[in-house]
Amino acid sequence: MGKPWWHILIISAIAVFITLMVFLLFYPVPPPPAAEMKDAREAISRARKNKADIYSGELFSEAVNSYDSAMVNWRRENERFIYKRNYSKVIALAEISLRKALQASESSLNNTANLRVNLKQQLKNINDLMAEINKIFPTYPLTPEVRNKISLGKMLLRESETAFNDGQYFLAEKKISESKALLESSFEYANSHLRSYFKSYPQWKIWIDSTIAMSKENQDYSIIVDKFSHKFFVYLDGSKITEFTAELGKNWVGDKRRRGDKATPEGMYKITKKMENDSTTYYKALMLDYPNEEDTVKFRVEIENGTLSPKTTIGDKIEIHGNGGRGADWTEGCIALKDREMDSIFKYVREGTPVTIVGSMYSLKYVLNR
Repeated sequence: MGKPWWHILIISAIAVFITLMVFLLFYPVPPPPAAEMKDAREAISRARKNKADIYSGELFSEAVNSYDSAMVNWRRENERFIYKRNYSKVIALAEISLRKALQASESSLNNTANLRVNLKQQLKNINDLMAEINKIFPTYPLTPEVRNKISLGKMLLRESETAFNDGQYFLAEKKISESKALLESSFEYANSHLRSYFKSYPQWKIWIDSTIAMSKENQDYSIIVDKFSHKFFVYLDGSKITEFTAELGKNWVGDKRRRGDKATPEGMYKITKKMENDSTTYYKALMLDYPNEEDTVKFRVEIENGTLSPKTTIGDKIEIHGNGGRGADWTEGCIALKDREMDSIFKYVREGTPVTIVGSMYSLKYVLNR
């Protein structure tokens, strides 16, 4: 007699179960791409530490995007039946992410090094320009607008140096560019103005040579005031015997043209009066014969040419006086010395002593290269 049908069914079910268990035991389950994803993640982290997100943005973005796509595909595969999962795309994306992250890191380090070298040179160039401005134009009466641009340019230069030292190279580059624009335009304006001013040097040289020659010929004292260097030179018998620092009118560049322009005149003058005590507002003073005949003629020509208003009046009462030593140009057009220097001058000079005032005793080429 054969086995009952249900017995056969049970045996068949057991056989199927055993077969399925053997299949499950020996059929390979796709391993999750955890290692590949970890490598990519760590490479992205290193790239970020190397500031690849800033200095190699495109490669870094590609690495991050590939990693994110890998994560999306990984989650999608995990929703499938375990034996139907296929992580090949996840692994491929993770490998791309790893490769891009490594490239971004290397590129960032190279870009950073190159940018650092470039910025360091730019900082040197701007500091050299700033030094040139400080050397040539420390007391030059530039317009308030230009002075403000120089101050702002200097401030931005210091901020760019701070950003550079902190490794914020893009910020440093931005501030360097702004500083450079301000300082270069200011220097160009000041340099152009200075060159225009020094066109009078040939005339100044004639006055200087004449004054020194008179001192030598008369075996007497004479004075030359160099406005650009702010120097007050005393000569005897044609040789310089002493010098002082002079403070001038607030608007000393150029010749004096009218009353109230705060300019110190240029020309060959003489002392007309020695004043001290109650005869002067200052500690001591030496009155000059400004305006002389030449100044008066130039003033009248300007009135006739319309370069000065007919209502304008010519200046006067230009002195060499005390109460100086303030470290700035502050007079209405006079020449100020320290009180103890006025004591020395009073010993040298008399009424009639020549006083020649020039823009500079030296050529522009010498001034710029010294």
